[in-house]
Amino acid sequence: MRPRARRIVGTSPRVHKGSARLSAPEASRTSTSPLPSPSGSEAGPRGGVSRPPREAACRDAEAEAGTMRLPPWETALPPLRSSLVATAATYCLLLLQVDAYFGLTGKETLTQFPLLGSSTNPAHWKAHLKQCDLLRLSQKQKRLCRREPGLAETLRDAIRLGVLECQYQFRNERWNCSLDGRANLLKRGFKETGFLYAVSSAALTHSLARACSAGRMERCTCDDSPDLENRKAWQWGVCGDNLKYSIRFLKNFLGQKKVGKDLRAKVDIHNTNVGIKAVKNGLKTTCKCHGVSGSCAVRTCWKQLSPFHETGKLLKLRYDGAVKVFSTTNDAMGQSELVSPQHHGRLAKGPTVPRPTDLVYMEDSPSFCRSSRYSVGTAGRTCSREANCDSMCCGRGYNIQTHIVTFSCHCQVQWCCYVECQKCMQEEVVYSCKQ
Repeated sequence: MRPRARRIVGTSPRVHKGSARLSAPEASRTSTSPLPSPSGSEAGPRGGVSRPPREAACRDAEAEAGTMRLPPWETALPPLRSSLVATAATYCLLLLQVDAYFGLTGKETLTQFPLLGSSTNPAHWKAHLKQCDLLRLSQKQKRLCRREPGLAETLRDAIRLGVLECQYQFRNERWNCSLDGRANLLKRGFKETGFLYAVSSAALTHSLARACSAGRMERCTCDDSPDLENRKAWQWGVCGDNLKYSIRFLKNFLGQKKVGKDLRAKVDIHNTNVGIKAVKNGLKTTCKCHGVSGSCAVRTCWKQLSPFHETGKLLKLRYDGAVKVFSTTNDAMGQSELVSPQHHGRLAKGPTVPRPTDLVYMEDSPSFCRSSRYSVGTAGRTCSREANCDSMCCGRGYNIQTHIVTFSCHCQVQWCCYVECQKCMQEEVVYSCKQ
């Protein structure tokens, strides 16, 4: 949606001291009339659906959002992740409302995580054990968590990474990956359920591999492949992402050696592996040159994961081409397997086995137009008139409102050490779905 500028007014200059470098201006929005929350927001009821009251711990988490940091390795984050306050609120709501993501969420908020440091520090170790206890884990998972310093924090980062990426990829869809109704959604076999399993396993795989290379976990280090390239990279102080350890640990942590007997278990395991394969697809070779004046007389190469946003885009494509499956018995092996009546989007002559990279589902999804046990509906959601208002609003039409946006403009660097800006305003047109 491109805002329509009606006027721009310069006001009194604003001085930013202490830096001669400009960052992107952060616009403060002032509405001329009550406006709905943006598509990624869950701040308020929709269609008469009352939200559970937020506990004091959530308010504390939002108040401390200024101290929260996303994983330092994510250098190219999408716009949805720019607000740390929204991140704190979203993550807190996840922990309070949803028993999802392979049981990694509990009913208590995960706030004070242990700082990086030696596991021999009694305070550090005690804090680590507390975080493992707060997570809703099986006995085996809890044992793995307690004996691996740094794992609880990595699980926390994986949950947050998966939630944010899911909401970003579906920000323009009827189902926007909201937390409301997710517990019910995970009990069904919809396409959306498959995506949740795939994105959460991908986020956990990604976070584990990066935590190893960053030195946040004691039982793994850099990529331990015995080839010459990795040994050279290590000698130059470069640390490759340890995807091999991450996948091995993840399958042990999730207990994937046990083959599911019913259709739902097979579908969940399949979609979990789709997420893992999506992360492997983003493993690329990165090289660095060493030589006089930047020449490439000596070159060091290592394996590095792509930003998780690229993995999310790939999984969204898998979602768009998801395959409906049912279970049948393989006479040769005497075991049931997943089959589909379609083959790459076309009706096949006979049942075909879906590809390992195909996202699969068992039942058709609801429309998500109205409030239900699976979502809050699309009433009040913002949309783009040219792109998706007709689809998102489900034929109900949309409201047109305007609001004022104020932002820094005409900025100039003043010698020596401050930036002087004017304050400008412009009107934007906002479209939102009717009730």
